Amino acid sequence: MSTLKRSLYVPSPAEDAVINAGIAGDADTYALSNAELKQLKPMRGRPVGSKAARTKVVMSMRVDAEVLEHLKSQGRGWQTRINNALKMLIAEHKL
Repeated sequence: MSTLKRSLYVPSPAEDAVINAGIAGDADTYALSNAELKQLKPMRGRPVGSKAARTKVVMSMRVDAEVLEHLKSQGRGWQTRINNALKMLIAEHKL
């Protein structure tokens, strides 16, 4: 597992002035007024509707090493592909 080195770059006053000039010149930017800022409320948790209707279950299963190696070699989403293959097997063979 790799460790990420986090660092914070603080712009110099000259760089900060260039950044602020770019923000001021951008027609899509909008500064909220104090009244608008007071109306904002913090949100907690996940957005409404983000939870799947049917949740998946965490499990542990033993498979041959070459099977797992093949599935992982196909890239991201290998667990979803296993899940879909098992669904197809159940549907075809009425397990």
